[in-house]
Amino acid sequence: MKKFVIVSGIAAFILFASLGIARAQKDSSNEHATYVAAGKATFAPMEGGGGKVTTAVLWGDPDKGPHSVLTKFAPGYDAGMHSHTADTRIIVIKGAYLYKDEDGEKRVGPGDYIRVPGGHKHWSGGDKKEGALFYMDSSEKFDFIPAK
Repeated sequence: MKKFVIVSGIAAFILFASLGIARAQKDSSNEHATYVAAGKATFAPMEGGGGKVTTAVLWGDPDKGPHSVLTKFAPGYDAGMHSHTADTRIIVIKGAYLYKDEDGEKRVGPGDYIRVPGGHKHWSGGDKKEGALFYMDSSEKFDFIPAK
């Protein structure tokens, strides 16, 4: 019994030490500010965007979990009715992000903010002349679920 208690104590110590090291490594990777100039960001086509949506990942991984991105909608882009599993938060930088749901239409312009709740069916698109450049983040992975 005494041997079991000692082995269990050592195992618990190793487990907690490992968690502490992993936490310290995670925290140390965030010691520096993240700066990305929108004009110099590396934008790549978004899958399913028909060549009219590009994104630049600022941090995280949109395919796996929490993230933030800069997104560009080409002028006149029409995403159609859809939803996302997780909440998305958007702040427009340039142009206008166009939004519609059962409550009506919104033109989200530079400096404006909109939060779209996860599971909420909506339409989105870009201004016909300028398109849209916006910051978007989510606490979960990004998905696009076309409305039925």
